Amino acid sequence: MRTRFSSAILVFAAALAVASGAFAQAGPGYPTPAAVPIYGPSTEGHRPPQSMKAAAAATKPAYDPHDLSGIWWGRMNNVLMGNPVPELTPAGKAAFDMNKPAAGPRGVPPALANDPIGNCDPAGYPRNLYYNGRSFEMIQLPFKIVQIMEWDHTSREIWLDGRKMPDDIDPRWYGYAIGHWDGNTLTVDSAFYDSRTWLDALGDPHTEDMTMQEKFTHPDAMTITETMTLNDPKFYTKPWVSAKPQTFNLQLPKGPTELQEQYCVPSEEQEFNNNTRNPAGGISPTHEVR
Repeated sequence: MRTRFSSAILVFAAALAVASGAFAQAGPGYPTPAAVPIYGPSTEGHRPPQSMKAAAAATKPAYDPHDLSGIWWGRMNNVLMGNPVPELTPAGKAAFDMNKPAAGPRGVPPALANDPIGNCDPAGYPRNLYYNGRSFEMIQLPFKIVQIMEWDHTSREIWLDGRKMPDDIDPRWYGYAIGHWDGNTLTVDSAFYDSRTWLDALGDPHTEDMTMQEKFTHPDAMTITETMTLNDPKFYTKPWVSAKPQTFNLQLPKGPTELQEQYCVPSEEQEFNNNTRNPAGGISPTHEVR
């Protein structure tokens, strides 16, 4: 028995050594793991010099119109892309007036604003797609696409397995999304969005009944485009419709480039509010009672 037990340990150790060696091998196009540098994507339009140098030297990936994988960044994108915000219904106007943004023509001092992200609440979708000009990543699997936002490092799933939209589920910060391919266009329908999020920094609201349809295209190896249509008849008399496609550019080198860790940390936000934002708005700092 002892001999067989010792032999089993030796077999397990040998298998572990082989597996460790296998895991140490890098994928195609990668250096060995110990030598993999960290390349950051564009954040607010800026990349570290090392990342810029690596991007300039990188080769473009092979083009597949159905491959949306990679890290993407775009400049000056938004849902409407030049179209005006549709007229509000009376209920929409009441919700809009309750929102006090720190930006735009209705902007108030940040200390007096009630933007949900001021408390580190989730930005939600589609707002997080544009927040602070940060990148996002598409991880593509046969049955779904996982879209990861750099801000708050949060994810959104787009199901591609043929499922239908659920009849009734609890609202979600990033909604519930299902997609399918129409030729070379990925059509994504989503619903069940948590109404506590804003559509943008201007305080435009939405209800839990808002639905969205997105159309993604991949015209070349370095570009994806997206158009959006938002329907929320309780708050808006017409849908929100993109006037033209939004454009996002692939961040090279594809593979070694990785999203940065960017979180809204509640304790840090509270300290900033107490020491900086609130005094600037004429609100006396509070002192923690221990």
